[in-house]
Amino acid sequence: MDSLLVTHPIEGVTLLTLNRPDRLNALDADLVRALSTELDRIASDRTCRVVVLTGAGRAFCAGLDLQGYDDGSFTDADPLAILDRQRDIAALSTKLHTLPQPVIAAVNGAAAGGGLALVCAADIRIAAPPAIFKVSFITAGYSACDIGVSWLLPRIVGAGNAHELMLTGRRFDAEEAARIGLLVRITGPDDLLDSALQTAELILGNGPGQVELTKQGMWLALELPSLRAGIEFENRQQVITAMTRDQKEATAAFLEKRTPSFERR
Repeated sequence: MDSLLVTHPIEGVTLLTLNRPDRLNALDADLVRALSTELDRIASDRTCRVVVLTGAGRAFCAGLDLQGYDDGSFTDADPLAILDRQRDIAALSTKLHTLPQPVIAAVNGAAAGGGLALVCAADIRIAAPPAIFKVSFITAGYSACDIGVSWLLPRIVGAGNAHELMLTGRRFDAEEAARIGLLVRITGPDDLLDSALQTAELILGNGPGQVELTKQGMWLALELPSLRAGIEFENRQQVITAMTRDQKEATAAFLEKRTPSFERR
């Protein structure tokens, strides 16, 4: 059974389904490798404009498979070998975060540890009520700062909320996740994927280059030191997009009350 399912439910949308339901989609070496390889492929795929990430069965992703990641051990190995493995796992957050395409996390169940990291690395997060979230790393005997969570979570939910969740390692449900800003909305379990695809279709209604630059600009703005720096960065994005054919097509389609046809040019 493939540990990662790749489908295309709508033209322009790639659906990635973590597919180890018997292990609650916990990350083992095969799944990490498969997801990493597919994200590399998607990054250069101009036909893919939005990515939706979800899990098979009753979980989104329960984190790392501590019982069988690769060799069954996280401690009985050379520290440099462990560091290499750690970098491979953590690179998933970076790859999701830096994809040109927006990533929508459709959280269908438990998202703990590495699963929570994947959720945080997405751009838009939607969940169904069965979803439960947990930092997990700290209660497993590790630092809570792992797989990008110490950078991403405070920027999504605020430093105060992130500190409490990371220092306690407690579980929190979809309602709380929405209240603190981790989720944009909660849907019924049967409506989750449809809701994610509806959001994807709204994104598809905008120019590909415009969407790419907006995603990059939103995340980079969180690293800029001042409003002035942010505005100067925005000015350059506006000039670039104003000179594209897609900008003219978007304006023409609006005036002519028709669906635009974009070229990414």
